Amino acid sequence: MGSRERSEFILADLIQIRAEQKPDLDVLTFEHLSLDGGASTDEVRRYADLQSNANRLAAALLGRGIEQGDCIAVMLRNHPEFVEAAIAASTLGAIIVPVDPRIRGEKLAFMLRKARCRAVICADDCIDTLLAVREQAPDLEWVWWLDSGAPGMTPLEDGFAQPVAEVLARPAETVDVRIDSPTAPLQIMFTSGTTGDPKGIVGDNARFCAAGILGNIFGYQPEERPYTGLSLTHGNAQSVTLMPALSLGLRAVFSRRFTKSKLWDVLRKHDCTTFSLVGGMATAIYSEPERADDADNPVRMVVSGGMPAAIWQPFERRFGVEILEFYGAMDGGGMAFKPIGQGPVGSFGRPMPNVEMKVLDEAGDECPPGVVGEICCRPADGGKAEVEYYGDSVASQKKIRRGWNRSGDMGHTDDEGWLFFDYRAGGGIRHNGDFVNASFVERAIAECSEVEDVFVYGVPAASGAPGEKDVVAAVVLSSEIAAATQAIFSSCRERLEANFVPSYLQVVDEIPKTASEKPQERFLLEQFAPNASNVHRE
Repeated sequence: MGSRERSEFILADLIQIRAEQKPDLDVLTFEHLSLDGGASTDEVRRYADLQSNANRLAAALLGRGIEQGDCIAVMLRNHPEFVEAAIAASTLGAIIVPVDPRIRGEKLAFMLRKARCRAVICADDCIDTLLAVREQAPDLEWVWWLDSGAPGMTPLEDGFAQPVAEVLARPAETVDVRIDSPTAPLQIMFTSGTTGDPKGIVGDNARFCAAGILGNIFGYQPEERPYTGLSLTHGNAQSVTLMPALSLGLRAVFSRRFTKSKLWDVLRKHDCTTFSLVGGMATAIYSEPERADDADNPVRMVVSGGMPAAIWQPFERRFGVEILEFYGAMDGGGMAFKPIGQGPVGSFGRPMPNVEMKVLDEAGDECPPGVVGEICCRPADGGKAEVEYYGDSVASQKKIRRGWNRSGDMGHTDDEGWLFFDYRAGGGIRHNGDFVNASFVERAIAECSEVEDVFVYGVPAASGAPGEKDVVAAVVLSSEIAAATQAIFSSCRERLEANFVPSYLQVVDEIPKTASEKPQERFLLEQFAPNASNVHRE
C-alpha cells in the first residue's frame, strides 16, 4: 500500500496530506463551558495532532482485531476524539456509527444491533447506558471510554471498558491506509426514527470529504473561523463546519453542546466569523433578552437550515449578520442554497449545479408555482437517484420513486423558481381552514420577555373536523406561570390573526430536541393533554 496514490477524498489521506503541508495549524478547537459556570476549557488539535492520535487509535483497533468493514459506534458529544476515531476508521477501512449520547434503551440497542457494532467509543457517562443494553447487542465486544470531566463518574475498568487515554498514550508504528478507493464506506448515520425504526444511511469517504467543497460554495473566506454547537453525530456539523475546516485549513471551533445564552460570548472569545444553526435554534437565540451589544460581534454570516421567515430580517438587523439559507438531508439526495442578497426572504434557494430539484405531486407531476407538493431530487443529468440504507434494501428502494428521491418534505416554488419549505409531510397545521405559519406564532411568543424558548405544533382539533388541528405552543418560561401565560395570550391576540393564536400553551422545563437541535414534536405530543396541569387556555 506504500506506493499507492493518495486521494483527498479519502479522509485518512486528506489528513496525512494536510499534516505534511500545515502540521502546526490549530485547525480544530473544542471549547467547553464548565458545569459550575466557571471559565471554559479548550482542547486544540493541530493537523499533526490529528494524524498522530488517529494513527495510535488505528494501531490499537488493529490490535483489537478490527478489520475492513467492521463497525464501531462513536457515542460522543463534540470531543476531538470523535474526529480522530473517524480518521482511524478511514485508515483501516472500518466504519463509524455516530450515536447521539442521549439515546437510551431499545433505540440504542437497535442501532448497535442493526449495524453489528463490535465496539463503542464513548464518554464515561454513557457506560451505564451501554451496560443496560449489552445483552441486546450480541456483536458488542468492548468499549473505550473518555473522561468527560462530569462529576461523580466512576466508569468500569475491566476487559469490557477501558480508557481512551491509555490507548492514546501508547507509542505506535505507522499504520498504512488500507483502502484505495474513495467509495469505501466510512460511516452509517441513522435517521431519527420518527416514522418507525431508525434507518442507517451509508456514506462513503468521498461523500464525507466532498462536503469540504461547501466552504467554497457558501463563500467561506481564507481567514474564516466557522463555529458550531451542533453535534458531530449529525450531518450538519460534519458538512458545514468540520469538513470545510479540514479540507480548506480553516480554524473551526466546536462547543460540546449548544448553549443559546452563551453563544455570543463564545463567538466573541474565539473571534468566529460564521456559525451554523438549524431547527428551533434561531427562535431560541432570538428569544433571548435583547442586549445593547447584540450586534457587537465578529460574525458576518449565519449558515442557516430553517430560518423562520418571520424573524429572518429582524434576526439580521439585531445581530448585525447576514443569512445564507440552505436545504439538504443526509438521505435527501441533493442540496440547495440561497446566496446572501439573492432571492426572496423565506426561500432556501435553488439546487446546486449537479442536482435537479422539483416539487412533485403524488402522481409524480411537477406542481405549478405556489402549489404545495413534495420536494424531490435526482442527478442533474436525469439519472436515477440513489440512497443506501444499511441492511434494508426494501427501504432503500421505497425511498426512490420513478428515479426521484422523495424527501418527505413539503414545499413550493414561486414564479421565479425559488424553492420554499412548508412543512414535513403530515406536519402541517390547518386551523379553521387556514394553514398556520408556525414561524409567525413563534416570533410573536419569542419576543415576550417571559419566554426563554418556544416551539409551535398541532394536535387533532377538539372539534373533530377532519384534517383540522388546534395550535399548541410549547414554552419555557422565565417568570411566574399565571402572569406569563396571560401576557403571551395577550401578545398573540394583538399581533396575530385569530386562527394563528394558540389554543393551548404547554409549559415545559425544556423543549426536547434532537442532536441537530430540532424540536422533537412526538415527545411533546405524548406529554400533551388538554386538561393537564401544565396546559393552559386563554
